[in-house]
Amino acid sequence: MKKIAMEYRVPYADTDQMGVVYYGNYLTLFERARNELMRACGYTYKQCEAEGWMLPVVHAEVDYRRPAKYDDLLEVTAWCRAHKGVRLEIACEVRRKGEEDLLVSGYTRHCFVSTETFHPIPPPEHFISIIDQ
Repeated sequence: MKKIAMEYRVPYADTDQMGVVYYGNYLTLFERARNELMRACGYTYKQCEAEGWMLPVVHAEVDYRRPAKYDDLLEVTAWCRAHKGVRLEIACEVRRKGEEDLLVSGYTRHCFVSTETFHPIPPPEHFISIIDQ
């Protein structure tokens, strides 16, 4: 199972009136980590689309445990949690860099679809074999 970790410094723009990262911004962090995971697998979304497939989000879950604040250096880890048929789940965890306490965890579920028809299609075997490494 391929796993990546990326760093993200929280900008002021990501925080709410309480001074903590606004809850919706974690899904953006999940998206960034998913992009880096795909890049580590040798794919970019641009390349996927050129090959005729996309991975739209069909479900998302986020568990908020502790707040992140302005200027925190976060470590966001992402990996393929599961895949079956046309579905793919990417899990993410967010921690402050160098700390063990989990701030946020969750996953996004995706469906392989054709760029032309937007109908589900079988996943590319090459992509699945790489993400399983």
